[in-house]
Amino acid sequence: QMQLVESGGGLVQAGGSLRLSCKASVRSFSMYALAWFRQDPGQDRRFVAAINSGGTTTYSDSVKGRFIISRDNDNETAYLQMNSLVLEDTAVYYCALGLQGRSATVKTMRDWRVYRNWGQGTQVTVSS
Repeated sequence: QMQLVESGGGLVQAGGSLRLSCKASVRSFSMYALAWFRQDPGQDRRFVAAINSGGTTTYSDSVKGRFIISRDNDNETAYLQMNSLVLEDTAVYYCALGLQGRSATVKTMRDWRVYRNWGQGTQVTVSS
């Protein structure tokens, strides 16, 4: 059974940092692309960052230069290091798993519709 569990969310002041973790329980973890999306109440789920099996990354314009996505295949975990946080980063953050091998490009990884496995989300709140 495929499972993704996010952790690491919380309350942080603007300008601070948080690191989110996404622990997966899935066979052949290293073959899949991993992504982070975020969502506020009344808003659509929005792309944040993704990384494919080869380590290629892509980011939304709003977080590029501030956030870093990484993966630890031995521990079957994805991370999102969030730096220089701003109020607009407040959201529930979800990790997702999908797309194998060459199917995961910088274009395809940004589309939520390609992912079939999702975590339950972790709340990030940035205060002034």
